[in-house]
Amino acid sequence: MSTRSIVPAPLVQLPWKIILLVIAIGCFDLLVLYSAAGGSVRPWALSQGIRFFMLLGVALALSRIPERWWNSSALPAYVILCVMLVLVELVGAVRGGGQRWLDFGLIRLQPSELMKPCIVLACAKFYDMLPPNETRRFGAIWPAAILILIPAALVMKQPDLGTALMITIGGITVMFLAGVPLRLFIGGALALGAAVPIAFNFVLHDYQRNRILVFLDPESDPLGIGYHISQSKIAIGSGGIFGKGFLNGTQSHLDYLPEGHTDFALATMMEEWGLVGGVLLIIAFVLIVQWGISTALSAQSRFAKLTAAGLAATIFYYVSINMAMVMGMAPVVGVPLPLISNGGSSQMTFMLCLGILMSIERSNRKIETRW
Repeated sequence: MSTRSIVPAPLVQLPWKIILLVIAIGCFDLLVLYSAAGGSVRPWALSQGIRFFMLLGVALALSRIPERWWNSSALPAYVILCVMLVLVELVGAVRGGGQRWLDFGLIRLQPSELMKPCIVLACAKFYDMLPPNETRRFGAIWPAAILILIPAALVMKQPDLGTALMITIGGITVMFLAGVPLRLFIGGALALGAAVPIAFNFVLHDYQRNRILVFLDPESDPLGIGYHISQSKIAIGSGGIFGKGFLNGTQSHLDYLPEGHTDFALATMMEEWGLVGGVLLIIAFVLIVQWGISTALSAQSRFAKLTAAGLAATIFYYVSINMAMVMGMAPVVGVPLPLISNGGSSQMTFMLCLGILMSIERSNRKIETRW
């Protein structure tokens, strides 16, 4: 009797290599948070572990949803989330200096996080409906631009520059993959460049402007606004090749490194696990993104191709922006490292992307079997 006849088909069909890789990253994160708390499962490791396995279960449940359902629900979900973003502005809960949550009593929901995968679905749906020969015309640009601009502007109002940036680049990536001419992106980039001084002076908040100035001149205020990034660099550099060892970090344990369990969790990890730990973590995320791209390449419909590629790109941007931010190669914009930074929002976004990708891969496998 073969293993396939014993194990239920839905379990056999799951991409277990990717799931086990995700579980490995999640469990490694619990070690990082355990150490960041000075060798205690509270206040971070225990709650993070519970959220991780609950959201992994959600991702596995989402993998059973047919691809056609994502296609038909993309725009309605987008509209619902835009309404929720407006409600955040009107009656949203304030936390950490930002008004970003809707409080439903038992749960506190951050709609902007749900918009990250949803903007990919909405843009993919738009270009799926658009005839391919229309993609290179101006009519293929402005509707997608409006789809991106509305939630990005609402999120900027909260204020949340990092999430607004993620929503924008996620949507633009789908536009590029759909075949919008490169010259239009160049024109848009030039227009954006011309608008930068206006945005810098009149749109960004003072703390956001200060973060950009510190990025351009890291030593200008090492004990003030530049303290985070200075301590992050010290933590990463002090880890060396192999790190100081588990529970032996000093920057986080002595509270020199602010937000060492959230946005700067990578610095906490690399102080103890060194360059080797950082490289292995990068390889793990590269394998996940590569799987997402291969899922897009094997997809049969235009919607599935754009969605899978866009979601893989979203994971890539999440990881690359956080790592660049923590190492001082990008301004601090508040983008956490999925599965590593403490908090449910980034975990939820990652698991939504994972679940939808597994759903598309499952649909691909069904079509291949049929053929």
